[in-house]
Amino acid sequence: MAEKDLTPRILLVDDEEDILEFVSYNLQREGFRVYCARNGVEAIEMAGKVKPDLVILDVMMPEMDGIAACEEIRKIPSCKNTIIAFLTARGEDYSQIAGFEAGADDYITKPVRPKVLISRVKALLKRSGGLPNDVTDGTKILNIGNISIDKERYILTIEGKELTLPRKEFELLSLLVSKPDKVFTRDEIYKSVWGNNVIVGDRTIDVHIRKLREKIGNDQIRTLKGIGYKFVI
Repeated sequence: MAEKDLTPRILLVDDEEDILEFVSYNLQREGFRVYCARNGVEAIEMAGKVKPDLVILDVMMPEMDGIAACEEIRKIPSCKNTIIAFLTARGEDYSQIAGFEAGADDYITKPVRPKVLISRVKALLKRSGGLPNDVTDGTKILNIGNISIDKERYILTIEGKELTLPRKEFELLSLLVSKPDKVFTRDEIYKSVWGNNVIVGDRTIDVHIRKLREKIGNDQIRTLKGIGYKFVI
């Protein structure tokens, strides 16, 4: 039986040929298997075929922009655990928020030095195989009140209804549920869910908390102003 190829697969999506060549060259030098697409439509089609471990998306592209492409890729069953990062020159807060709301895991602003980009890519891939350390205690299913969290299948069940969350929303909820009534500071959440090596915007946690509240209700995740968040039963 042939041995399975475990080389990380990265889908790079940008409409600028020089960006594709430059970034793919540096990624391939690090041993990654790189696939390229030149717009959002191509990205969705290719994502379904190659099942990438990581997608790096530009925002402004012809045919379909990166935000819309991200949303569609998240709907592909084989890509539900795929890491998605935006690599774009647009650094405005509203653009970053739109990216995270679409299901992105990270937002990298151009221009970026190759060593910094590779470091970010490795940090994202390193975390893609599991949940934060705070909740990987060997228990695969967390049952709290009317909520059940299957950490192995990344499935949230609320009153018997299964929901599939984007990875970061799932990890954030799992962290909060792991210790009901414990107040997790913003720093603790950043370190546990995003890691020390990833730089994210100040609004990142707020966006993910809002999305979670829309899905599970407003009553169980409480805000302690200026401190952080906690989960209550």
